[in-house]
Amino acid sequence: MVMKVYSAEFRADAVALYLSDPKNTYEGVGKDLGISRETLRNWVRTERARTGQAARTSASPRAAQAAQVPSNDMLEKENKQLRARIRELKTEREILRRAAKYFASMAV
Repeated sequence: MVMKVYSAEFRADAVALYLSDPKNTYEGVGKDLGISRETLRNWVRTERARTGQAARTSASPRAAQAAQVPSNDMLEKENKQLRARIRELKTEREILRRAAKYFASMAV
């Protein structure tokens, strides 16, 4: 296997591209640039060690979303709104049932 040599400028640009957006993945940026995921990961790790920057705590959007847990007050408010909407829909359904019965009895 032939080892490719990349310029320092290319490496810096690749690392900057990866670090520019938290949604970027090693796999995605690597494919875009034509380099392997592990190569990019090593470059990023080296750059972070050089600058003293901490690594990302969560690479996946799902993990980031899980970290944003809503407060109990927000959940209670939402539950109250949803219960009110359920009552409203049940009332509407009952009105439609009564109307259907009424019109069915008139047709006979």
